[in-house]
Amino acid sequence: MTRFITLSRPLAAAARVQVARSAIATRSAVQIRNYSSEHQEESFEHFTERFVKFFDNVDDLFELQRGLNNAFGYDLVPSPSVIEAALKAARRVNDYPTAVRIFEGLKVKAGSEALYKQYMDELAPIKAQLGVETKEELGV
Repeated sequence: MTRFITLSRPLAAAARVQVARSAIATRSAVQIRNYSSEHQEESFEHFTERFVKFFDNVDDLFELQRGLNNAFGYDLVPSPSVIEAALKAARRVNDYPTAVRIFEGLKVKAGSEALYKQYMDELAPIKAQLGVETKEELGV
């Protein structure tokens, strides 16, 4: 009987430590949730400024693709100035396929043919300057 009590005491102590750890983890998760609710929503103008600045400083393909993934991940269509900065960044890192994919992403995010056409009309000068064609223009 004493042998059983001797073995069960370390197990009980381990169980108390585990309960204490889970209580600390739960308390931390609640604090994180509370802190994350204090963030203010970002305005469209601030979003545009942030991504134009980001794409102006891109110097490798990984950063360009990461920035595009982040910009297109929001529930909005990036402004033409963001698309223009991304196209210039694609040219700077010398990656034509990514430039074509920017237009593919724009077409998906625009959602309607009319909005996509408006973007294409506004981006026509930069498109001609950089010599970038869309997937449809390439015949792919």
